[in-house]
Amino acid sequence: MSTGYVYDPVFLEHDLRGHPENAQRLVRVIRVLQERGILTRLTEVPARAVSEKELSWNHNSDYAGLVRRVAEQGGGHLDMDTYIAAGSYEAALKAAGGLIDLTSAVLEGRLDNGLGLLRPPGHHATRSRGMGFCLFNNVALAAYAALETHSLERVLIVDFDVHHGNGTQDSFYTDPRVLYFSTHQYPHYPGTGHWQEIGQGEGQGTTANVPLPPGVGDAGFAQIFDEFLWPLAERYCPQLLLVSAGYDAHWADPLAGIELSITGYAQMARSLKSLADILCEGRLVFTLEGGYNLDVLSLSVLNTFKALLGDGDIIDPLGPAQTPEQPIDDLLEHLKGVHRLL
Repeated sequence: MSTGYVYDPVFLEHDLRGHPENAQRLVRVIRVLQERGILTRLTEVPARAVSEKELSWNHNSDYAGLVRRVAEQGGGHLDMDTYIAAGSYEAALKAAGGLIDLTSAVLEGRLDNGLGLLRPPGHHATRSRGMGFCLFNNVALAAYAALETHSLERVLIVDFDVHHGNGTQDSFYTDPRVLYFSTHQYPHYPGTGHWQEIGQGEGQGTTANVPLPPGVGDAGFAQIFDEFLWPLAERYCPQLLLVSAGYDAHWADPLAGIELSITGYAQMARSLKSLADILCEGRLVFTLEGGYNLDVLSLSVLNTFKALLGDGDIIDPLGPAQTPEQPIDDLLEHLKGVHRLL
Protein backbone atom coordinates (compact mmCIF):
# COMPACT_ATOMS: atom_id res chain seq x y z
CA MET A 1 0.00 0.00 0.00
CA SER A 2 1.06 3.61 -0.65
CA THR A 3 0.11 5.61 2.43
CA GLY A 4 0.65 9.34 2.86
CA TYR A 5 0.81 11.70 5.79
CA VAL A 6 0.87 15.45 6.40
CA TYR A 7 2.97 17.00 9.14
CA ASP A 8 4.68 20.37 9.55
CA PRO A 9 6.58 21.81 12.54
CA VAL A 10 4.34 24.89 12.29
CA PHE A 11 1.60 22.76 13.86
CA LEU A 12 3.61 22.93 17.10
CA GLU A 13 3.39 26.74 17.06
CA HIS A 14 -0.27 26.42 18.03
CA ASP A 15 0.37 25.83 21.71
CA LEU A 16 -0.75 26.83 25.19
CA ARG A 17 0.90 25.36 28.25
CA GLY A 18 -1.55 23.50 30.48
CA HIS A 19 -4.24 23.21 27.78
CA PRO A 20 -5.21 19.60 26.89
CA GLU A 21 -4.90 20.35 23.16
CA ASN A 22 -1.22 21.30 23.14
CA ALA A 23 1.85 20.77 20.98
CA GLN A 24 3.04 17.75 22.96
CA ARG A 25 0.27 15.72 21.35
CA LEU A 26 2.05 15.77 17.99
CA VAL A 27 5.53 15.68 19.50
CA ARG A 28 4.69 12.32 21.08
CA VAL A 29 2.98 10.99 17.95
CA ILE A 30 5.97 11.78 15.72
CA ARG A 31 8.40 10.29 18.24
CA VAL A 32 6.51 6.99 18.42
CA LEU A 33 6.17 6.78 14.63
CA GLN A 34 9.92 7.32 14.29
CA GLU A 35 10.80 4.80 17.00
CA ARG A 36 8.55 2.16 15.43
CA GLY A 37 9.93 2.72 11.92
CA ILE A 38 6.62 3.79 10.43
CA LEU A 39 7.57 7.21 9.05
CA THR A 40 10.10 5.69 6.65
CA ARG A 41 7.31 3.60 5.12
CA LEU A 42 5.09 6.63 4.43
CA THR A 43 4.98 9.29 1.72
CA GLU A 44 5.03 12.84 3.05
CA VAL A 45 2.61 15.36 1.54
CA PRO A 46 3.83 18.89 2.29
CA ALA A 47 1.50 21.16 4.21
CA ARG A 48 0.67 24.35 2.32
CA ALA A 49 -1.58 27.21 3.34
CA VAL A 50 -5.18 26.88 2.23
CA SER A 51 -6.11 29.56 -0.30
CA GLU A 52 -8.63 32.29 0.40
CA LYS A 53 -11.00 30.74 -2.13
CA GLU A 54 -10.72 27.28 -0.59
CA LEU A 55 -11.23 28.63 2.92
CA SER A 56 -14.37 30.45 1.77
CA TRP A 57 -15.99 27.12 0.93
CA ASN A 58 -16.61 26.63 4.64
CA HIS A 59 -15.70 29.84 6.53
CA ASN A 60 -16.77 33.42 6.06
CA SER A 61 -14.17 36.14 5.63
CA ASP A 62 -15.07 37.96 8.86
CA TYR A 63 -14.28 34.90 10.95
CA ALA A 64 -11.05 34.12 9.06
CA GLY A 65 -9.99 37.72 9.55
CA LEU A 66 -10.67 37.49 13.27
CA VAL A 67 -8.41 34.46 13.64
CA ARG A 68 -5.66 36.26 11.71
CA ARG A 69 -5.92 39.46 13.78
CA VAL A 70 -5.89 37.69 17.14
CA ALA A 71 -2.79 35.73 16.08
CA GLU A 72 -1.05 38.88 14.83
CA GLN A 73 -1.74 40.52 18.19
CA GLY A 74 0.10 37.69 19.94
CA GLY A 75 -2.85 35.44 20.73
CA GLY A 76 -5.99 35.26 22.83
CA HIS A 77 -9.14 33.21 23.29
CA LEU A 78 -12.21 32.75 21.09
CA ASP A 79 -14.03 31.23 24.05
CA MET A 80 -13.11 29.62 27.37
CA ASP A 81 -11.90 26.44 25.62
CA THR A 82 -10.45 27.70 22.35
CA TYR A 83 -7.18 29.63 22.23
CA ILE A 84 -5.18 31.33 19.51
CA ALA A 85 -1.39 31.67 19.82
CA ALA A 86 0.85 33.84 17.67
CA GLY A 87 1.50 30.92 15.31
CA SER A 88 -2.04 29.53 15.28
CA TYR A 89 -3.29 31.24 12.13
CA GLU A 90 -0.44 29.91 9.99
CA ALA A 91 -0.80 26.46 11.58
CA ALA A 92 -4.54 26.41 10.89
CA LEU A 93 -4.07 27.50 7.29
CA LYS A 94 -1.48 24.78 6.66
CA ALA A 95 -3.52 22.11 8.43
CA ALA A 96 -6.46 22.77 6.14
CA GLY A 97 -4.37 23.06 2.98
CA GLY A 98 -2.34 19.99 3.85
CA LEU A 99 -5.44 17.84 4.26
CA ILE A 100 -6.86 19.13 0.97
CA ASP A 101 -3.65 18.14 -0.80
CA LEU A 102 -3.51 14.74 0.90
CA THR A 103 -7.09 14.09 -0.21
CA SER A 104 -6.26 15.22 -3.75
CA ALA A 105 -3.28 12.85 -3.86
CA VAL A 106 -5.60 9.95 -2.97
CA LEU A 107 -8.28 11.00 -5.46
CA GLU A 108 -5.70 11.37 -8.23
CA GLY A 109 -4.26 7.91 -7.53
CA ARG A 110 -0.85 9.12 -6.36
CA LEU A 111 -1.54 7.58 -2.94
CA ASP A 112 -3.83 4.78 -1.81
CA ASN A 113 -4.78 6.39 1.50
CA GLY A 114 -3.42 8.65 4.20
CA LEU A 115 -3.65 10.33 7.59
CA GLY A 116 -3.21 14.02 8.36
CA LEU A 117 -1.23 14.66 11.56
CA LEU A 118 -2.78 18.08 11.96
CA ARG A 119 -3.20 20.71 14.61
CA PRO A 120 -5.31 22.62 15.42
CA PRO A 121 -8.18 20.13 15.04
CA GLY A 122 -11.30 21.13 13.16
CA HIS A 123 -14.60 19.31 13.51
CA HIS A 124 -16.22 21.75 15.98
CA ALA A 125 -15.44 24.82 13.85
CA THR A 126 -18.51 26.27 12.14
CA ARG A 127 -18.60 28.68 9.23
CA SER A 128 -18.41 31.70 11.52
CA ARG A 129 -17.05 30.45 14.83
CA GLY A 130 -14.14 28.53 16.29
CA MET A 131 -14.94 26.42 19.33
CA GLY A 132 -14.04 23.17 21.09
CA PHE A 133 -10.27 23.64 20.50
CA CYS A 134 -10.93 24.02 16.73
CA LEU A 135 -10.18 26.93 14.39
CA PHE A 136 -10.82 25.87 10.75
CA ASN A 137 -12.77 22.74 9.83
CA ASN A 138 -10.13 20.64 8.07
CA VAL A 139 -12.32 17.68 7.18
CA ALA A 140 -15.15 19.85 5.85
CA LEU A 141 -12.71 21.74 3.64
CA ALA A 142 -11.28 18.46 2.33
CA ALA A 143 -14.80 17.29 1.51
CA TYR A 144 -15.55 20.54 -0.31
CA ALA A 145 -12.31 20.14 -2.30
CA ALA A 146 -13.42 16.66 -3.36
CA LEU A 147 -16.81 18.00 -4.42
CA GLU A 148 -15.79 21.29 -6.02
CA THR A 149 -12.34 20.52 -7.48
CA HIS A 150 -12.61 16.80 -8.23
CA SER A 151 -16.33 16.77 -9.12
CA LEU A 152 -17.26 13.95 -6.77
CA GLU A 153 -20.96 13.49 -6.08
CA ARG A 154 -20.97 11.53 -2.79
CA VAL A 155 -18.56 11.77 0.14
CA LEU A 156 -18.88 9.88 3.42
CA ILE A 157 -17.45 11.46 6.57
CA VAL A 158 -17.13 9.15 9.59
CA ASP A 159 -16.41 10.93 12.87
CA PHE A 160 -15.49 8.72 15.84
CA ASP A 161 -14.25 11.49 18.13
CA VAL A 162 -15.93 11.20 21.53
CA HIS A 163 -17.38 14.71 21.02
CA HIS A 164 -19.97 15.36 18.32
CA GLY A 165 -18.60 17.21 15.29
CA ASN A 166 -21.21 19.95 15.27
CA GLY A 167 -19.27 22.10 12.82
CA THR A 168 -18.99 19.35 10.22
CA GLN A 169 -22.65 18.46 10.64
CA ASP A 170 -23.66 22.10 10.15
CA SER A 171 -21.57 22.37 6.98
CA PHE A 172 -23.49 19.63 5.18
CA TYR A 173 -26.83 19.47 7.01
CA THR A 174 -28.77 20.40 3.86
CA ASP A 175 -26.29 18.94 1.35
CA PRO A 176 -26.98 15.41 0.07
CA ARG A 177 -23.49 15.20 -1.42
CA VAL A 178 -22.07 14.37 2.03
CA LEU A 179 -23.23 11.64 4.39
CA TYR A 180 -22.06 12.61 7.89
CA PHE A 181 -21.89 9.73 10.39
CA SER A 182 -20.91 10.38 14.01
CA THR A 183 -20.45 8.22 17.11
CA HIS A 184 -20.13 10.29 20.29
CA GLN A 185 -20.91 10.38 23.99
CA TYR A 186 -24.27 12.04 24.64
CA PRO A 187 -25.19 14.24 26.39
CA HIS A 188 -21.69 15.69 26.34
CA TYR A 189 -19.89 18.67 24.81
CA PRO A 190 -21.02 20.42 22.61
CA GLY A 191 -24.57 19.21 23.32
CA THR A 192 -25.49 18.41 19.71
CA GLY A 193 -25.76 15.06 17.94
CA HIS A 194 -29.18 13.77 18.98
CA TRP A 195 -30.48 10.91 16.87
CA GLN A 196 -33.28 13.19 15.64
CA GLU A 197 -30.69 15.32 13.80
CA ILE A 198 -30.82 13.62 10.38
CA GLY A 199 -30.44 16.56 7.98
CA GLN A 200 -32.87 18.97 6.39
CA GLY A 201 -34.24 19.71 2.94
CA GLU A 202 -32.32 17.92 0.22
CA GLY A 203 -29.94 16.68 2.92
CA GLN A 204 -32.60 14.93 4.97
CA GLY A 205 -31.36 11.43 5.80
CA THR A 206 -27.70 12.19 5.10
CA THR A 207 -26.79 12.93 8.71
CA ALA A 208 -26.64 9.89 11.01
CA ASN A 209 -25.87 10.40 14.69
CA VAL A 210 -25.15 7.61 17.16
CA PRO A 211 -25.49 9.23 20.62
CA LEU A 212 -23.91 6.89 23.15
CA PRO A 213 -24.06 6.58 26.94
CA PRO A 214 -20.85 6.16 28.92
CA GLY A 215 -19.44 2.65 29.02
CA VAL A 216 -19.78 1.56 25.40
CA GLY A 217 -16.57 -0.23 24.45
CA ASP A 218 -14.96 -2.26 21.68
CA ALA A 219 -17.80 -4.71 21.15
CA GLY A 220 -20.37 -1.93 20.99
CA PHE A 221 -18.41 0.04 18.41
CA ALA A 222 -17.87 -3.08 16.29
CA GLN A 223 -21.63 -3.66 16.43
CA ILE A 224 -22.33 -0.05 15.39
CA PHE A 225 -20.01 -0.32 12.41
CA ASP A 226 -21.25 -3.75 11.31
CA GLU A 227 -24.99 -3.24 11.81
CA PHE A 228 -25.46 0.48 11.11
CA LEU A 229 -22.52 2.18 9.35
CA TRP A 230 -21.92 -0.50 6.74
CA PRO A 231 -25.58 -0.74 5.59
CA LEU A 232 -25.85 3.06 5.45
CA ALA A 233 -22.66 3.32 3.44
CA GLU A 234 -23.65 0.51 1.06
CA ARG A 235 -26.92 2.28 0.34
CA TYR A 236 -25.19 5.66 -0.13
CA CYS A 237 -22.32 4.35 -2.34
CA PRO A 238 -19.69 6.97 -1.44
CA GLN A 239 -16.82 7.78 -3.78
CA LEU A 240 -14.52 8.90 -0.95
CA LEU A 241 -14.30 8.14 2.77
CA LEU A 242 -12.99 10.86 5.09
CA VAL A 243 -12.50 10.10 8.79
CA SER A 244 -12.40 12.55 11.70
CA ALA A 245 -10.23 10.44 13.97
CA GLY A 246 -10.55 11.46 17.60
CA TYR A 247 -8.81 9.09 20.00
CA ASP A 248 -10.51 10.49 23.11
CA ALA A 249 -13.08 7.71 23.51
CA HIS A 250 -10.39 5.50 25.04
CA TRP A 251 -10.99 4.32 28.61
CA ALA A 252 -7.87 6.18 29.81
CA ASP A 253 -8.70 9.54 28.21
CA PRO A 254 -9.42 12.26 30.78
CA LEU A 255 -12.21 14.12 28.95
CA ALA A 256 -14.97 11.53 28.51
CA GLY A 257 -16.36 8.16 29.58
CA ILE A 258 -16.50 5.84 26.58
CA GLU A 259 -14.53 2.62 27.12
CA LEU A 260 -12.73 1.95 23.85
CA SER A 261 -9.26 0.39 23.79
CA ILE A 262 -6.36 0.90 21.40
CA THR A 263 -7.26 -2.49 19.92
CA GLY A 264 -10.81 -1.21 19.38
CA TYR A 265 -9.47 1.78 17.48
CA ALA A 266 -7.27 -0.47 15.35
CA GLN A 267 -10.25 -2.67 14.53
CA MET A 268 -12.30 0.38 13.53
CA ALA A 269 -9.49 1.54 11.24
CA ARG A 270 -9.42 -1.88 9.58
CA SER A 271 -13.19 -1.88 9.17
CA LEU A 272 -13.07 1.57 7.56
CA LYS A 273 -10.28 0.48 5.25
CA SER A 274 -12.34 -2.54 4.17
CA LEU A 275 -15.35 -0.30 3.61
CA ALA A 276 -13.29 2.07 1.46
CA ASP A 277 -11.76 -0.83 -0.48
CA ILE A 278 -15.20 -2.22 -1.30
CA LEU A 279 -17.16 0.99 -1.90
CA CYS A 280 -14.67 3.78 -2.72
CA GLU A 281 -11.87 2.13 -4.72
CA GLY A 282 -9.80 2.35 -1.54
CA ARG A 283 -10.04 6.15 -1.32
CA LEU A 284 -9.61 6.77 2.40
CA VAL A 285 -8.20 9.75 4.32
CA PHE A 286 -8.04 10.10 8.10
CA THR A 287 -7.45 13.40 9.90
CA LEU A 288 -6.52 13.88 13.53
CA GLU A 289 -9.11 15.40 15.85
CA GLY A 290 -9.05 14.79 19.64
CA GLY A 291 -7.16 12.48 21.99
CA TYR A 292 -5.55 13.76 25.18
CA ASN A 293 -3.81 10.81 26.79
CA LEU A 294 -0.46 10.93 25.01
CA ASP A 295 0.23 7.18 25.21
CA VAL A 296 -3.21 6.36 23.86
CA LEU A 297 -3.01 8.99 21.14
CA SER A 298 0.42 8.03 19.84
CA LEU A 299 -0.22 4.28 19.87
CA SER A 300 -3.66 4.66 18.30
CA VAL A 301 -2.19 6.74 15.48
CA LEU A 302 0.55 4.10 15.09
CA ASN A 303 -2.05 1.33 14.76
CA THR A 304 -4.12 3.39 12.34
CA PHE A 305 -1.10 3.75 10.06
CA LYS A 306 -0.46 0.01 10.39
CA ALA A 307 -4.03 -0.65 9.27
CA LEU A 308 -3.63 1.69 6.31
CA LEU A 309 -0.37 -0.04 5.35
CA GLY A 310 -1.97 -3.47 5.59
CA ASP A 311 -0.02 -4.73 8.62
CA GLY A 312 -1.64 -7.62 10.47
CA ASP A 313 -0.55 -6.97 14.05
CA ILE A 314 -1.89 -4.59 16.71
CA ILE A 315 0.22 -2.94 19.43
CA ASP A 316 -1.84 -2.34 22.59
CA PRO A 317 0.14 -2.41 25.86
CA LEU A 318 -2.70 -0.74 27.79
CA GLY A 319 -5.23 -3.48 27.11
CA PRO A 320 -9.03 -3.37 27.40
CA ALA A 321 -11.17 -1.47 29.85
CA GLN A 322 -11.84 -3.27 33.11
CA THR A 323 -15.52 -2.28 33.40
CA PRO A 324 -18.47 -4.15 31.84
CA GLU A 325 -19.68 -2.77 28.53
CA GLN A 326 -23.11 -1.19 28.20
CA PRO A 327 -25.39 -2.94 25.67
CA ILE A 328 -26.65 -0.86 22.74
CA ASP A 329 -29.03 -3.28 21.00
CA ASP A 330 -32.13 -1.16 21.64
CA LEU A 331 -30.41 2.02 20.44
CA LEU A 332 -29.24 0.35 17.24
CA GLU A 333 -32.67 -1.06 16.46
CA HIS A 334 -34.15 2.40 16.94
CA LEU A 335 -31.53 4.04 14.69
CA LYS A 336 -32.12 1.44 11.99
CA GLY A 337 -35.79 2.35 12.08
CA VAL A 338 -35.10 6.08 11.89
CA HIS A 339 -32.88 5.56 8.85
CA ARG A 340 -35.09 2.90 7.24
CA LEU A 341 -32.60 0.07 7.44
CA LEU A 342 -34.93 -2.52 8.99
